[in-house]
Amino acid sequence: MEERKIVIPEDIKTALKEVGVRKGQTVMVHTSLSSLGYVCGGAQSVIEALIESVGCEGTIMMPTQSWKNLDPQTGVYWQEPEEWWPVIREYIPAYDKRITPTNTMGAVSEMFRQWPRTLRSDHPARSVAAWGHYAKYLIENHDLSDIFGESSPIGRLYELDGYVLMIGVGYDKNTSLHLADVRAEYPGKHTVTESSAILVDGKRIWKSYETLAVDGEDFTAIGEAFEQTGQVRHAALGNGVLSMMKQKTLVDFAVEWIEKNRK
Repeated sequence: MEERKIVIPEDIKTALKEVGVRKGQTVMVHTSLSSLGYVCGGAQSVIEALIESVGCEGTIMMPTQSWKNLDPQTGVYWQEPEEWWPVIREYIPAYDKRITPTNTMGAVSEMFRQWPRTLRSDHPARSVAAWGHYAKYLIENHDLSDIFGESSPIGRLYELDGYVLMIGVGYDKNTSLHLADVRAEYPGKHTVTESSAILVDGKRIWKSYETLAVDGEDFTAIGEAFEQTGQVRHAALGNGVLSMMKQKTLVDFAVEWIEKNRK
């Protein structure tokens, strides 16, 4: 078992520079704080290092999904007895981007959504948060049905020729691959109807919407294939690894991979 390492803020800044983070970039960040070892200052140190690295002319975006805000009938409350699901549906609070917590997005994303001048999108289950120059453009008008498509924050990151940075996580957490889902054509592609609790004129309602079925089971395989292209930069940090890539390059590769391999 690998010995747990200690990470200080300067270590984070050095690793970010080594992996290719620069002033003015627009970067989608996925993190696992615990994978790095012991980080002095925790999530705060990571966020401060990211912001300092891209500067005020740059932009940081992170997933802040609250995917528990889906109808329990879809199985998102699998840990709870099924007989509780109707009660949960009746009482789960409506999405409020100011206070609704993230679900399994990690300590960094949870702190980031509350960071000064960070903006969060309106999607009740699949929101993102962004800070910096393009923050408003990235998060505005996050359509219920276009979760990860052309008009979504992920699609807009593609338009901006942005980057993806994975800090201690794998491609199974790489949300940008869902844009490839949208663009690719494959036999099993289909839509589903989902429902979330939202506020309309101050009143809590359940809103149903049709969206592309989320399929991420092969994301790790896509990532392994993409790594072989040599277009990913890596840097060590504590017990973890940072991986950075151009989002366009990743998405374009993934579209071809999905159309060739997915049933």
